[in-house]
Amino acid sequence: MSLTVRDAALELFRAHGMTTVFGNPGSTELPMLQDFPDDFTYVLGLQEAVVVGMADGFAQATGRPTLVNLHTAPGVGNAVGALVNAAANKTPLVVTAGQQVRPMMTLEAMLTNPRATELPRPTVKYSAEPPRAQDVVATLARAIHVATTPPTGPVFVSIPMDDWDVELTGDDLEVAQRASRRRVTVPLEPSASALDGLATALDGASSPALVVGGEIDAGGGFDDAVALAERLGAAVYGPPADGRVGFPEDHPQYRGALPMAIAPVAQTLAAHDVVLVLGTAVFRYYPYVPGGFLPEGTRLLHVTSDPDEAARAPMGDALVASPVSVVRALLDRVAPSSRTPAGSAPAAEAARASSVPGTLTAEEVFDVVGSVWPAEGVVVDESPSNRGALHARRPVSRPSTSFFTTSGGLGFGLPAAVGVALADRSRPVLAAIGDGSMQYAIQALASAAMLGVPVTVLVLENREYAILKWFAARENTPKAPGLDLPPVDFCALAAGYGVPAESVSSAEELRAALERGRDGDGPRLVAVPVGRAAG
Repeated sequence: MSLTVRDAALELFRAHGMTTVFGNPGSTELPMLQDFPDDFTYVLGLQEAVVVGMADGFAQATGRPTLVNLHTAPGVGNAVGALVNAAANKTPLVVTAGQQVRPMMTLEAMLTNPRATELPRPTVKYSAEPPRAQDVVATLARAIHVATTPPTGPVFVSIPMDDWDVELTGDDLEVAQRASRRRVTVPLEPSASALDGLATALDGASSPALVVGGEIDAGGGFDDAVALAERLGAAVYGPPADGRVGFPEDHPQYRGALPMAIAPVAQTLAAHDVVLVLGTAVFRYYPYVPGGFLPEGTRLLHVTSDPDEAARAPMGDALVASPVSVVRALLDRVAPSSRTPAGSAPAAEAARASSVPGTLTAEEVFDVVGSVWPAEGVVVDESPSNRGALHARRPVSRPSTSFFTTSGGLGFGLPAAVGVALADRSRPVLAAIGDGSMQYAIQALASAAMLGVPVTVLVLENREYAILKWFAARENTPKAPGLDLPPVDFCALAAGYGVPAESVSSAEELRAALERGRDGDGPRLVAVPVGRAAG
């Protein structure tokens, strides 16, 4: 009996549910893709950053590892920025790229990537090129296990194009078949003594607080975190920045997201004597506002599945374990409390009208979004200067309905929204994207049109990098160039990619346009000019 490397690899991918492939093919990838099986789906992206961004959203929405296929060195180079996002998001992507045939690699013939494993290495957990064709399947299996074990994240495998048709026989075939059957399980269950220590600290606190991170949502612990907070009578905060929302933002015990700088975080936590941070880093700070990291008399405890997050935190005792498992175990250990949580829920100010005729303020825009977009619908956000307004006026109240990039970079939002919509067509997806952010991966509109996915792209047009202007004022860097954007006709661009589009200038027009997107079964773009509030 024999199998080709290609057939054995396909069996491996099937075994892990990886039958949707995101890619942009090149000549070095065609041998992998030939005779593409009917039970697989190929999702075409017109640029490699779009390919990885769609796969990122798809993998997060499905909770499964996702296969990406890029074109040798140039394709990987185009994708590196998106891989930075995926790494920060801890998304389990298995990224493959074609390589020149082995007889010509030493010649560095065209399309050879002589340093294939080095190019993506800072952005991935594992990077490899099999030493023999017979090792391709085992290398891919290892990559899948590395991607899916905590902390999850992207991996990379470079595969010479002549490897795919090599016949596997004898011991090599057995190794490949065993690789397809293997499973690696890392439950990271906490010890009883560690749980008892956390429970004792929480029970003894006079004013406990929870900081609930995106790993709670990714692990299916959204409702469990609510139950724990209510049992403790604890105030709950979101992290300064995270890719997902792990606790309902409209819950009466929710106190908003922590500020992003060192001193303001300490000031916010001053009302609490015990702070338990679950499923996020401690903390993602920016900009630099020096000060004490933690108030005197406040004890911080940290639970994360990421050993590096635990090691680099500037304060607190850390437990490396599954945060969701810890939350569920604590529900059986902590005593019910009648405490009144410190602080009060954040209140959204009344929206003020724009000072520029024919525009809306971000607050007015998101008031409409909050009234139109259903709670079970998804919002993918990449309008950095307007993120606060979005969450204040359309608070997240359901699990797995909010996605953002943890990296601080741009280019994630639009393709990720397409990937999220592809993963589950039963719920509408809104991509709230700034006009600057739109340009980083606008080719995703073509994929949205080809796939016919239910995604509504809301472009907030302020014709500037508003968040950078805020930072310029904050960091005292006057006359910085490049912060204003030229006018761009997003409706014309969308039409060129095959996506219906319209521009609106009033709340009533915006409401009607979003309702059309919400109730439709395909993509739509809505452009809305945004101005600053009067006064």
